[in-house]
Amino acid sequence: MTEERFENLRPAPIGEMIVSATPNDVLIAYGLGSCVAICLYDPVVHVGGILHALLPTPTTESRVNGRPTKYVDRGIVLLLESLFKHSAKRFRLLVYLCGGAKMVTTMGFEDMLNIGERNVIAAHEVLEAHNLRIRAEATGGAAGRTVKLYIATGKVTVRTLRGGEEVLGS
Repeated sequence: MTEERFENLRPAPIGEMIVSATPNDVLIAYGLGSCVAICLYDPVVHVGGILHALLPTPTTESRVNGRPTKYVDRGIVLLLESLFKHSAKRFRLLVYLCGGAKMVTTMGFEDMLNIGERNVIAAHEVLEAHNLRIRAEATGGAAGRTVKLYIATGKVTVRTLRGGEEVLGS
């Protein structure tokens, strides 16, 4: 039997987060295009979480509508709070950032439509404001990604359609 048969895949849908301290859990964010996944893991208490954020921050016209986790700025704060409730400590957190691809390209609108880049910038700013340093990242480009966080070990893998799967930060 392979190790993978004992995995309990737990998806983080778009605009949501998931936290776990169950060793067999593998948290996964499928199909990251312009969305970003922020993965946080405490290697001492073996708790981790993924935020699968859609947009950098709410605009004045938009409403959170009960889903603050769809925004990078609000979602990271909620992810941190949830991890702290599971005894994680800020100074031990390993931080990984994935996604933020440029998925829509229309002549003359390249900068306006680059939500992926704006998501990555927002993630950097919020993580820095919380004194969290990114250990590794796979961001930008034009390819979608799927990211997994293994709760037992803290390993983070990233799969792209073109490049296969790799361990992030190894």
